[in-house]
Amino acid sequence: MAAAVPSRVALSAASRFPNRHAVAGDRSCIYKGRFQSLAIPMALSAAAPGKGGVLDRPVEKTTPGRQSEFDVKKKRKMTPPYRVILHNDNYNRREYVVQVLMKVIPGMTVDNAVNIMQEAHVNGLSVVIVCSQSEAEEHCTSLRGNGLRSSIEPASGGC
Repeated sequence: MAAAVPSRVALSAASRFPNRHAVAGDRSCIYKGRFQSLAIPMALSAAAPGKGGVLDRPVEKTTPGRQSEFDVKKKRKMTPPYRVILHNDNYNRREYVVQVLMKVIPGMTVDNAVNIMQEAHVNGLSVVIVCSQSEAEEHCTSLRGNGLRSSIEPASGGC
């Protein structure tokens, strides 16, 4: 039966001779590669410290004068949130407002832009995004640069 299916490895010799060691090229050997037993390379990789073992922590290399990724994330979380507010005006067309919102705000979808534009049109103003103060100032400046009326204010009570 082993000759009929060439992709299978016959294990009958290994089961008949349990104390026999596997030899490369032998039909009873399951793994035909550099290591005859998969336990050897696993033991070697686990035993060598600093060589990518399971318990090694990734080392974050920082250059002098730069902050680590952890510090940047911590600083971003610590800054108080600000709201970017879009004000209604009678000068810009609705389609243009949607296009500007999608261009200026990263990740803005058509549906969100239409909802923000419609809320500003009906209520007089709408919250575009809640973000850090520096990002809010950049978004507000970009919206004003494209002819839209916008402002920022601290977001009291979170979002």
